[in-house]
Amino acid sequence: MAQIFDRSSNALARMSLVLTGLIVIALGFSLDELQRSPWVTRQGQRAEQPVEFSHKHHVEGLGIQCQYCHTSVEKSSYAGIPPTRTCMNCHAQIWTDAQMLEPVRHSWATNQSIVWTRVHDLPDFVFFNHEIHVNKGIGCASCHGRVDEMPILYQQNTLQMEWCLNCHRNPAKNLRPTSEIYNMAWTGPTDLKPVWCAAVDGKTGTPTSQDVTCTSAPPGQQAAAEEASLNPAFAGLHAQAAAATSTDASPAQLPASLSYTKFTSQEALGLFLVKHYNIRTPRELTSCEVCHR
Repeated sequence: MAQIFDRSSNALARMSLVLTGLIVIALGFSLDELQRSPWVTRQGQRAEQPVEFSHKHHVEGLGIQCQYCHTSVEKSSYAGIPPTRTCMNCHAQIWTDAQMLEPVRHSWATNQSIVWTRVHDLPDFVFFNHEIHVNKGIGCASCHGRVDEMPILYQQNTLQMEWCLNCHRNPAKNLRPTSEIYNMAWTGPTDLKPVWCAAVDGKTGTPTSQDVTCTSAPPGQQAAAEEASLNPAFAGLHAQAAAATSTDASPAQLPASLSYTKFTSQEALGLFLVKHYNIRTPRELTSCEVCHR
């Protein structure tokens, strides 16, 4: 073979093998970055819609809550796209001749649904349940971002499996009191803005999240009224505490039946909520009993 191949052919063969390996590695990294890029995840992209609906105008400007349009978010696996009737509840009286609302009026007149472009669209093999997440202390903004600041809705996060797993490995960083689920501006407790929480034994058949009550005010008479309005389940406890205390007692003594804990960090509050919301740890989720009972 020495008559056919020069001595330098061995070096060229080694270099070609090394170069091929480098190309394969570079291609692998490129494909990995590509599947995480907005080209694939559609993160941050504004989809074209039949109606230029502004969440910022309706949520931040008019103060309309999420549940008014997404009626099934607390009791179904789907948040739900509002029907035309929901739009016409207001727009039958205001902006009745606006050109941008012509598709809405046409849908109402013809009884045909508006074909919206889904923004948060998971693969068909993925099952995501809104109900369990909302009722276990995950706020809307944790997944969808500050929707109240979006004139045109877009996907804030990648919604890829690794993003979901990062939360499930440490859910404490995203948990909040159930009274703050729809508060887009919630940032968690700090030294300057602490949060007080208390837990009691709940009734059988009620969500575990209802066993926890939280307030941003120091525990007292004012906090008791605030908690009763946010969570009626605690109204009776505060009423009993108030009745058992004289009228000239200090406010800090009124909710004596509840033991409050002060939190100045999201991590500490999250760990408290993980325990009292009965959220399974990553180790428990890998147990066979999750599926085989």
